[in-house]
Amino acid sequence: MDKILIVEDDATLVRMLSAFMIEEGYEVQSTFGQRKARELMNQYTFDLALVDISLSDGTGYGVYNDAKEKNLPVIFLTASGDEHSVVTGLDMGAYDYITKPFRPRELVSRVKNVLRRTGKQNSVIKIQELEIDSQKGAVYKNGKEIEVSAMEYRLLLVLAANKGQILSRNQLLGKLWDGVGNYVNDNTLTVYIKRLREKIEDDPAHPVYIKTLRGLGYRMEE
Repeated sequence: MDKILIVEDDATLVRMLSAFMIEEGYEVQSTFGQRKARELMNQYTFDLALVDISLSDGTGYGVYNDAKEKNLPVIFLTASGDEHSVVTGLDMGAYDYITKPFRPRELVSRVKNVLRRTGKQNSVIKIQELEIDSQKGAVYKNGKEIEVSAMEYRLLLVLAANKGQILSRNQLLGKLWDGVGNYVNDNTLTVYIKRLREKIEDDPAHPVYIKTLRGLGYRMEE
């Protein structure tokens, strides 16, 4: 699973970006400043960084210099119309930039393009006999494709991107809302969980992939 570092001091944008990237099958960590970004890059291995040029602590250019030492590709996030920042970032060697506000799917397309160019893209999530190919938008079990609806696929991606972690019903509902009015309610979530289990579990009554933790939520087993 590709790991994305988001360095951005706008908390609302970070929440939106993190949720969307997780839904697309990426593992995400975020921070608001240069010092913490450096600590995270020393602690973890990332495949790409999304970096705002204006930060509360340091600058995006400083983060880029730290990322360059790790051979970590960077996409700069910049304010609309700030041509100087764009040119400076590209001259430094950034792979791409995107101006705010932007459409999440456009950003995902840019991310995939950079990962392809750098040879870092890993589009397949494997969990036991289950495989989720986020590039093809397909799900396989034991090599055989399983037909899932768009919302079932998104639900599976969210669970898989957070495998081993408990996600409450409210967290799942929040992550399944795509920002343009397409969302599921609490009752519908139960239906999607049931349908997904019927498709991926050998015995839906005794699931081994999607576990229910009563009073807490759901967990995708590793």
